[in-house]
Amino acid sequence: MALQIGDPAPDFETRDQNGRPVRLSDFRGRKVVLYFYPKDDTTGCTAEACSLRDNYAELRQAGYEVLGVSVDDEKSHRKFITKYELPFSLLADTDKKVVEAYDVWQEKSMYGRKYMGIMRTTFLIDENGIITDIIEKVDTKNHAGQILK
Repeated sequence: MALQIGDPAPDFETRDQNGRPVRLSDFRGRKVVLYFYPKDDTTGCTAEACSLRDNYAELRQAGYEVLGVSVDDEKSHRKFITKYELPFSLLADTDKKVVEAYDVWQEKSMYGRKYMGIMRTTFLIDENGIITDIIEKVDTKNHAGQILK
């Protein structure tokens, strides 16, 4: 069943770009932007990450911690962070447990070919771990604006 606004955000443990364990519950008491994206260093994902980077001060001022999640590994995340000077952590969900818990690992189709992949989705989570908004129609170039609206 798909997650909805008002639901508790599923807790998880995975690794950041440096291999350090990260749990959603580590962020209790703080608001979290948990954004799921398909692939490091691709056009749309870069635009989305750079929108969050360019507005990071405003997101932090609004009380948000920003965490990006894809199924890329730590090495790929480190390269992506370095190349675009991203000031937030990217989480490596190589076993797909987080994307499945948030129901964003779904069948997609491109040029008639069906495959499994991440549906670009952002969850806004409050200080108590409750989902306060779900952004499914992500405007990659203005994603921070969608969050801060």
